Amino acid sequence: MEKLAREQLPPGQFWGRRFVIYAASGIPKVDIGSWRLRVTGLVETPLSYTYDEFNRLPMTTEIKSAHCVTKWSIERPQWEGVSIKLLAETAKVKPEATWVMFHCVDGYTAPVPLEDALREDSIVALKMNGSPLIAQQGFPARPFMPHLYLWKSAKWLNEIEFISEYRDGYWEMYGYHERGNVADEERFKGDGYKPVPRRAFGTA
Repeated sequence: MEKLAREQLPPGQFWGRRFVIYAASGIPKVDIGSWRLRVTGLVETPLSYTYDEFNRLPMTTEIKSAHCVTKWSIERPQWEGVSIKLLAETAKVKPEATWVMFHCVDGYTAPVPLEDALREDSIVALKMNGSPLIAQQGFPARPFMPHLYLWKSAKWLNEIEFISEYRDGYWEMYGYHERGNVADEERFKGDGYKPVPRRAFGTA
């Protein structure tokens, strides 16, 4: 098999050998029997899935590098999960939604512009490199958006809330960037973010 050429690093990043584990409030013990992933907020049809139900949804695989705001990157892990766009379409997101807030079991939150959350390669990941996420990596689920820094990929996800305007999440309260685009080095607030004009949901 032909070896893939080394991927070009985004500005300011270096290749790491393994994921560095961060947990703002410690690693929670998730009771998978009572865990639910809910889709709430500005939607016509709120959703709620058990772990088994969520695993039965159509899955997509993305082989995309992961980039931490602290400047390490992991090259091309394989992620498997459910398209966030599919969840939004199923829930029928209302036109006034412009942001997505990811909520987690431990109280952590992370806001993402709707346009970024609904990209074709943005998923709620359940597996990495062919195996279910381990606790340190966010079991049972976490969003993954390859073009955003990993602090937006909120571990131990249990709710996706569609909202009408920006709100700070956990790290944004401490000055981290509203969007966190890797290519533009949006690490901290004031790093040049310009909101994308709102388009009607579902248009190109």
